[in-house]
This record gives sequence, C-alpha cells and structure tokens, in this order.
Amino acid sequence: MIDNSQNQPITFTLLMKITSIQDYAAFVAVVDEGSLTAAARKLGRSVQAVSISLKNLEDELALTLVTRSTRRCSPTPAGLKFAARLRTVLADINDAHAEVLDDAAQLSGPIRIGASTLFGPDFLMPILAGFIERQPGIAIELALSDRHVDLAKEGLDLAIRIGHLKQPDLKARKLGVLRRVVVGAPGYLARRGRPGEPGDLQQHDCILRRNARQQESWSFSSGNIVVSGRFSSDSALARQRAATLGLGLCMAPLWQVSSLVDAGQLEVVLDDFAMPGLPIHIVWPEGRTPRRVRAVIDLLAARLSVAGF
Repeated sequence: MIDNSQNQPITFTLLMKITSIQDYAAFVAVVDEGSLTAAARKLGRSVQAVSISLKNLEDELALTLVTRSTRRCSPTPAGLKFAARLRTVLADINDAHAEVLDDAAQLSGPIRIGASTLFGPDFLMPILAGFIERQPGIAIELALSDRHVDLAKEGLDLAIRIGHLKQPDLKARKLGVLRRVVVGAPGYLARRGRPGEPGDLQQHDCILRRNARQQESWSFSSGNIVVSGRFSSDSALARQRAATLGLGLCMAPLWQVSSLVDAGQLEVVLDDFAMPGLPIHIVWPEGRTPRRVRAVIDLLAARLSVAGF
C-alpha cells in the first residue's frame, strides 16, 4: 500500500496560495482606496468579505499590514512595500487571463497604425495588404503624418517612429538604424559647387525641416553645422521636390531619396563624412496589448528588420 500522507501538506499549501489571490486583491484595494467600504465597492464584494480577506492575509504572514480606525485604513511600512509588489503581480495575472481568452478567439477588430507619409505607402502597405488577406476579421486604418503624434489622442494602436524616441511612456521595439545623406540636384551643384567638407554647408542654401527663421543644425561625426536656407517644409516629399528643383541641399534618410539618386535627379555629397543614423522603432501604448495588435507588431518587426533601408 502506497502512503500518500507526505503529499498532503504540499497540496494543501498550493491550494491555499491559489485561493488567496482574492485576499491579495482585497488588501491592495484597501491600501489604494483607504477604507474597507471603498475597497468593497471597487471589488464588488461585501465589506465583511474584504475584512475577512485582509485578516486571512495578515494571519498567514503573521504581520499587521493595515492599521484600522473608524473611517480610515492606513498601510504600515511593511504593508506599503508589500502592496507595491503585489500590484505588479496582480496586473500580470489579469493580463495572462485576458491573453488566454484572446488566444481562444480568431483575430478580429480594427487596428489603427501611424506612419510617415513616405514610409507608410512604400514599406508598410505591401506587408499590411498580405495581413488583411490572411485575416478576414481584421480592418486596418493607416494614418499618415510627418509629425510624431500622440498615440492616445489620435487613437493609434501602434506607430512607426523614425528618429529618437521622446515619449518614455511608450513600449518600443527597435527595427534598425537609417543612414542619412546630403543630396543636391546636378544643376544646383554645377551652379554653386560641391561642398568639400561639412563646414562648407554654411556657404550653401540648405532646405530646412523647420521654419526658415529658426536655427537648424545638421550633425556629422565631426560635429554640428548650423545651416540656413530660404525654403523649409515639414513635408519630406516637399523637401525632396525642392531639392530636385535646385533650391538647395537637402538632408534625408537614404531610403527616401535612393530612387532619385538612381535616376540622376539628385547626387549625394559629403559622402566621406558620416552622419549619425536615425533609429527606427515600432511603438505602442503601455498596458495590455490586444492579440490582433501583437500579431501586427510581430509581423512588422520580422519583415522590416530585414528590409535593408
């Protein structure tokens, strides 16, 4: 006959810890809300049930986690530290629960994606078209802008960001680094000459990203050079067009102007002087990410990371 008695304490301990998840949630709610009544209201439980959960947890730990008065409950130093750790654990449990439910369902619903006016059509559309064909329940909206818009305000699920990230509250996945170059039209270079070093740019008309009345500098491995010019635009397409029309020298990621260089409409100058590359990321809001959005993020990361910009 097999003796299973040694297994009983282990089984009991595991069950106790699983069932005490509600006790943990009740304790965190009491700390956050400041009273048993408010915590009960938040959790949809009775005040008595919340009070029992709190007592069970304190008895299990042999510690006082919350000091109680007639109207207020205040965490002890140990309780405050414990609550901070538990918030992360409970959030992970909720996320895992939601992900399991997500995984049981087919991909469906809308996805709003942000990208720049040039990058989106050329690089995202071929990938997204295939995704839409494979996922009949998915609807995609591609919002194009050359500004780094606020994802929450614009209702975007994710975006492709070119440049250094300025919103620390976003999750991000780096795709690579984009090479930048300075280009000019053959006619402009014949008329004004080719710059031999970055400092020569100060003797040239440069096409600017910002208002022509504001100072702008271009970065090289040798340092920053203040440039000026009589044309500026927040549109990459307009800046490229201005360069082909001979209005000045333009700085741009190589992928944006490579077709114009290949066609002979623009020429790369200062190629011996490296410019710092521009990082490119996929970004999306913090918090739980729906499965349909995760699927697009993974697809874009896999395809764009090997695109070779």
